[in-house]
Amino acid sequence: MAAKAKGLGKGLGALIPLDDLDVKSEIDVNKKASSPDKMIKISKIEPRKDQPRKTFNEDKLQELADSIKKYGIIEPIIVQDQGTYYEIVAGERRWRAAMKAGLKEVPVRIREFTEQEKAEISLIENIQREDLNPIEEALAYKTLLEKYNLKQDEVAEIVSKSRTTVTNSMRLLNLCDEVQQMLINEMLTQGHARALLAIEDKELQYTVAQRVFDENLSVRDIEKIVKEMTKEKKVKGDKKLENEFIYKDFEEKIKNALGTKVSIKPKDNSKGKIEIEYYTSNEFERIAELLVKAAN
Repeated sequence: MAAKAKGLGKGLGALIPLDDLDVKSEIDVNKKASSPDKMIKISKIEPRKDQPRKTFNEDKLQELADSIKKYGIIEPIIVQDQGTYYEIVAGERRWRAAMKAGLKEVPVRIREFTEQEKAEISLIENIQREDLNPIEEALAYKTLLEKYNLKQDEVAEIVSKSRTTVTNSMRLLNLCDEVQQMLINEMLTQGHARALLAIEDKELQYTVAQRVFDENLSVRDIEKIVKEMTKEKKVKGDKKLENEFIYKDFEEKIKNALGTKVSIKPKDNSKGKIEIEYYTSNEFERIAELLVKAAN
């Protein structure tokens, strides 16, 4: 019986041979062979538009550029021929550093990939080298799920992580934009961010996040804040239930007196508002006359 062909999800080596990327991982020996390395003008190479990594650490990029000036590019950049240019599949960081180093040409290895394979390679390469911030990683998982109709189990297999890890990563996208940016800027840890997910109100979530940064709060501190907020919300909710029947009774009495729909909306500190509906100008005049008469 023939051995079952290996699918994707065995690490970067399952998509690109080890000698291409110097990454220790399982290999599919039946994968399409790559062309020999060749030198390509750096101006003819462009990054993928769907590259999951959006930010690059300038200090680390400069360190790599300095190394390239001294030793050159040891690993070729993996590209795909798009006719008028070569698209980077793996090695954008090396390409950027090479430009910083002033190189005019870089070694490349030209290969053919499907769009899904390119998305998977970009994600795996960045994750294995810890190049993505938490939000970039979560968005990359989301892209694989939505664009290629994969399940979370399949995405987890592709990146060699547990399904729980992928799920927890994607939950970070439920944070408000401001808190996501704080996470990107390393003002918060992933632990802080996950704890903040318990706060549904986005404005309050951001307010607490700012406290975390300003006061150097721990994850345990956030959990305590959330617990106190939950207690306070429950007390307010219980009090509202106690008084609800009183407002309903008054709503019914005013409705009968005015002959139209009435809503009483209580707020904190014994404040609130009464809404009286009317549907025609004649009805408005009738209700207004009743209210004026009652006031006199």
